[in-house]
Amino acid sequence: MERYTSTKTFSNLPCSHRSWKHKGHCAFIHGYSRSYKFYFTANELNENNFVVDFGSLKELKKWLEHMFDHTLLIDEDDPERKLLENMHKRGICDLRVLPSCSMEGSAKYVYEYTNKLIKKNTNNRAWCYKVEARENDKNSATYEV
Repeated sequence: MERYTSTKTFSNLPCSHRSWKHKGHCAFIHGYSRSYKFYFTANELNENNFVVDFGSLKELKKWLEHMFDHTLLIDEDDPERKLLENMHKRGICDLRVLPSCSMEGSAKYVYEYTNKLIKKNTNNRAWCYKVEARENDKNSATYEV
């Protein structure tokens, strides 16, 4: 069976996070300019011979910017969540609460959103099968189905 793939990267998403369970410096709030690389696949191409029309990804770009552009990410079980939510209410930070804000966790979180979106927009013709989350040029994590 034939299979086509394509990739799309969104970068320059400056945000901060904290890995509160970490025994070292990663427990502190710190930031990176994140990027996400998406891997799409389909058994057949669309009418333009594309796996995914990149022009149709405006909703994904807007969501990524909402989630990761000048935001603070925390784990949903962060013991300082109430304090950080209060800071958000006071306009000190723009908080996002994820199941896990690690690069691995955010790769899975972003994958789940993106795969639903791509399937919906292509009537299940195409889907996302992998997301690479990058926090800088040295470190990344991948979630793949």
